[in-house]
Amino acid sequence: MKFQTARRWLASAMLATSCAALVAPTSTHAQSDKLTRFILPVAAGSGVDTIMRASQKALSASLGTAVVIDNQPGAGGIVGTQTLVKAAPDGATLSVVSNNHVIYPSVYKTLPFDPIRDITPIAVIGGSPMVLVVNPKLPARDAKELVALLKAKPDTLNYASSGNGTILHLAAEMFLDEAGVKAKHIPYKGVGPMITDLIGGQVDFGVLALPAIQAHLKSGALRAIGTSSKTRLAAAPEIPTFAEQGLTGYQVEGWFAVIGPKGMAASEVKRIHGAFATAFATTEVKEAMARQGNTISVTSPEAATAFFAGELEKYARLVKKAGVKVD
Repeated sequence: MKFQTARRWLASAMLATSCAALVAPTSTHAQSDKLTRFILPVAAGSGVDTIMRASQKALSASLGTAVVIDNQPGAGGIVGTQTLVKAAPDGATLSVVSNNHVIYPSVYKTLPFDPIRDITPIAVIGGSPMVLVVNPKLPARDAKELVALLKAKPDTLNYASSGNGTILHLAAEMFLDEAGVKAKHIPYKGVGPMITDLIGGQVDFGVLALPAIQAHLKSGALRAIGTSSKTRLAAAPEIPTFAEQGLTGYQVEGWFAVIGPKGMAASEVKRIHGAFATAFATTEVKEAMARQGNTISVTSPEAATAFFAGELEKYARLVKKAGVKVD
């Protein structure tokens, strides 16, 4: 599947970065005058953003600094990550990234940085479940009905994503591939506007991380068709897996990891890794993650490095299989 507007979007998104300084970032206050800035290459309201805001207070305490969350979405995460890789490797500027970080190298022909060599992996923090949702007006309540509807109306229905080459784009394409159906892709500039139009009925369906849509599922603004996890979710046990609905090959899980610019000192990596391990072990954060359906398992920096390399290879194969590419 080709996307003719991707280059124009990438250029405009990078220009938008210059406006970031005009937006006051969210911060928590610690006793220290020092700041730790987390550049999130996603929009407010996304899964990673929701996770970071739930853990912000605990991270401020464990780091001993104020924690500033600076959302810089655009081009599947390229815009915010480009800001990160240019930062000083002193531990004051970090990022929390998702699957997107290892997907866009297989989608975009050129990148302004190397997603492996230009970062310092610190830890993979955990995973987030993903759910395919529809606008409630769509006459489909489960996977069988949605697939039947897509087959009855080929190329008529559409699906939303948070942008070309994102995990939400790829996850939807993988569903279509597994089901043997087609739908038109409508890329958005982040999760926020994507969800708004899903609720408004401008788009028919999409795949999202559970933390970003829990409130909308509970209110009835969106309807869950299934989760792409291996088993049902403790945080939403009423949502069936796609495997139990007959699509046994469709499994996708989101993950989130903390990284810094390349060249960070081992002592800084150890300090930040310890702070994340401490923060995500607090009762407050553990309860918040459980409510969101996230699983927490903080890896070592060495394991994170190996994980990134393995995920890069895995998603290169999945991108090729799904036919996702940008001109």
